[in-house]
Amino acid sequence: MSGCEARDAKKLVRSPSGLRMVPEHRSARSPFGLDEPPWVPDKECPRCMQCDTKFDFITRKHHCRRCGKCFCDKCCSKKVPLPRMCFVDPVRQCAECALISQKETEFYDKQLKVLMNGATFFVTLGTSDKSELMVCRLSNNQRYLVLDGDSHYEIEIVQISTVQILTEGFTPGGGNTRAIGMILQYKVPGSEELTQMKFTASEDFSCNKKLSATWLAAMHKATKLLYESRDQ
Repeated sequence: MSGCEARDAKKLVRSPSGLRMVPEHRSARSPFGLDEPPWVPDKECPRCMQCDTKFDFITRKHHCRRCGKCFCDKCCSKKVPLPRMCFVDPVRQCAECALISQKETEFYDKQLKVLMNGATFFVTLGTSDKSELMVCRLSNNQRYLVLDGDSHYEIEIVQISTVQILTEGFTPGGGNTRAIGMILQYKVPGSEELTQMKFTASEDFSCNKKLSATWLAAMHKATKLLYESRDQ
């Protein structure tokens, strides 16, 4: 366990609804997570917000756990995992939200593990002309990017400003591209200036290049989720 993981070991507690397990302290929550939305009050939704069916004793209303809107059973029947909100079991979601959550499941089931397992890159700090071979991985608490080589860095995910994935193989005819590196800009705590790091995949072994490309693809997806969480 790295220093950042030891510092942020988190105690899980049940949310007020009893349906979620969340870190006791908000600062320990995953930067990819989403807060539960406020539910549309029952008195403000006499009809399904999708098909406009009127609610009555037979047609009951249900709230989508992801967007908080009111729907009839037909329009909000799917129960889908929602790890971004720390729900323990699959929860009821409208069709639109269920589709989004199903796509995110791949990130939590596969790509998150790829990021935590790490990959090897040549890392260049700032404007330096020297690079260092380092293993880069996401910490187990999902809050830090940990770099280990002769040097050691721990970059807090919430301090990352921009991520640019570098690719090769593009052709005018629309050929396939492959991720070969990335440029990361982040803020160092206590400073308003951005620090830049460049990551370049190692060319030593083809297996390393494939692993690095897979890790970069997962990082690209993680960046999208991070931006969504910030914009919530």
